[in-house]
Amino acid sequence: MIWKSLDKYRDVGLLVARLGFGLGFLYYHGWGKLIGGPERWANVGGAMSHVGIDFGHTFFGFLAGLSESLGGLLIAAGLFFRPVCALLAFTMFMATLSHYVTGNGNPAHAFKNLFVLVGLVLIGPGKYSLDAVLQRRAAPSDSPPPS
Repeated sequence: MIWKSLDKYRDVGLLVARLGFGLGFLYYHGWGKLIGGPERWANVGGAMSHVGIDFGHTFFGFLAGLSESLGGLLIAAGLFFRPVCALLAFTMFMATLSHYVTGNGNPAHAFKNLFVLVGLVLIGPGKYSLDAVLQRRAAPSDSPPPS
């Protein structure tokens, strides 16, 4: 069956998905927030008030922009993949919550990203990633060390 023959391209598919998703996060979500400065950071970080955190909104907004920018690059590269996906999943949870509570914007996109990110935490980055390269280098070799 044709679908079964595509299984050999699973890691290529993960690479394509990582590149599109990660670079899309950087360009469409994170970069504007990151360069938006303190006023934009405070506005974005204000979402934390929906969970009872009424301080540090500028800091939390900066972290959201940084996680979406740097996190997008790290997802694309497949470096620190699972922790980055978990951090971005939390960011998307807060974005979804903020959209629901304020009624500003549609929560659908952040909600979908949240579930994609949770799925990526479980799947992992695939063999064409920097995490895989680092893991291969750290694995003990089968041959004894030279004397």
